[in-house]
Amino acid sequence: MALAAATLRRYLLLLAQEHLEFRLPEITSLLSLYGGQFSSEQEIRVNSPFWILNIPSEEMARGLMKRTVCAKSIFELWGHGRSAGELYASLKNCPMDKMLPYLQSDSTYKVHIHTFNKTLTQAQKIKKIDALEFLPFKGKVNLKNPEHIFWILEDYGMDPNNVPEEPFHLYFGRWIADGQRELIESYSVKKRHFIGNTSMDACLSFIMANHGRVKPNDVVYDPFVGTGGLLISSAHFGAYVCGTDIDYNTIHGLGKASRKNQKWRGPDENIRANLRQYGLEKYYLDALVSDSSRPIWRKGMLFDAIITDPPYGIREATRRTGSPKETVKSSEKSTENHIFVSSSYHLSDIFFDLLKFAAEYLVMGGRLVYWLPIYRPEYTEDIIPRHPCLKLISNCEQMLSSHTSRRLITMEKVKEFKDQDQNSYQLDAQYMPYRGHNSFREKYFSGVTKRIAKEEKDNQK
Repeated sequence: MALAAATLRRYLLLLAQEHLEFRLPEITSLLSLYGGQFSSEQEIRVNSPFWILNIPSEEMARGLMKRTVCAKSIFELWGHGRSAGELYASLKNCPMDKMLPYLQSDSTYKVHIHTFNKTLTQAQKIKKIDALEFLPFKGKVNLKNPEHIFWILEDYGMDPNNVPEEPFHLYFGRWIADGQRELIESYSVKKRHFIGNTSMDACLSFIMANHGRVKPNDVVYDPFVGTGGLLISSAHFGAYVCGTDIDYNTIHGLGKASRKNQKWRGPDENIRANLRQYGLEKYYLDALVSDSSRPIWRKGMLFDAIITDPPYGIREATRRTGSPKETVKSSEKSTENHIFVSSSYHLSDIFFDLLKFAAEYLVMGGRLVYWLPIYRPEYTEDIIPRHPCLKLISNCEQMLSSHTSRRLITMEKVKEFKDQDQNSYQLDAQYMPYRGHNSFREKYFSGVTKRIAKEEKDNQK
């Protein structure tokens, strides 16, 4: 542990019960962003909404909550136990110098009760609050606008069909700050000016920015930018953003609309308009029509983070530019008479090109955050693409169907890119297993076809 236990203070984190696998990497990444280190005096119950953390200062705790979308609130923990008696004993042993500044006679306060997996009556809540009369509260109760808010939090387990009479865990603490859960609604794709078939959910885009440790004045790049949804979350945190995409129409906001009851995109449906909608246009550098398999950038470490969602071949095709000598898969013409030919771009090539690009163009300590589609029956950790310049930080799964999922992979640049690293992955035994996922599209739709056939068969019974 980097910091001595004596310098750490105990805090209780109340988490949202959504995207459970993504919560620990987000909190760990944000603590490291603020110069801290993830530390807990007890084993973290990954699926629990209550985590006890050791954090050096209240300032760091507040900084964490200014960024997280996975946590609802954080509290300075004064006591906890497995029963009411244990909680009260813990509170009586809490140092008075920690409590007294918030219990003064000239202050106002209120006590709030939060229960997980059980609803209490108002009479039960009042009884629990009255049981805390041994605490030296000297201030006045103010339910509307108190200076200090104290919370009793009770955990009744994870099984809604088997709720116990008494909680498994009880906590008492002083409220410090709330997280940024309201961003999920205010940045909802439903309200966004310009969207596409694959625009990223607002909550996940903020989680990706946090996994990438995006901070003010960073330069963040998305090589598969699409409608720019991932740029918005990074720009919200003060980073300058840019991207490229092979789709001329998407970059220029042309062609058919993705919204229901709208045939064509409007004159001001583009990435810049999206950032302008949220007051973030000043952070927008540009978006270019470019093929990610053929980098256009000058050599050097240019980007603090690369955050992207490559195409899987499901709702968007996997393409790269091709020459007339190559086998042409398709020929496309945009509404502006811009003609190019494109060839197939295997998933394995997409991801290894992405890793090679990140190894070369990320700054040291910069992060690559991307989605990796997985056919679950064949998944092992060995198929995650690797690069000698990049260290795997986290790997979180989001289910797509019973047999497919996508994994949010976060990697950090830990070694400078050298010429010998150019094609290092081709020598790696891990390169071959992932080649099996070039048929991800066929496997995805084979599962859909089987499910439809089964439903039709069940309906005929």
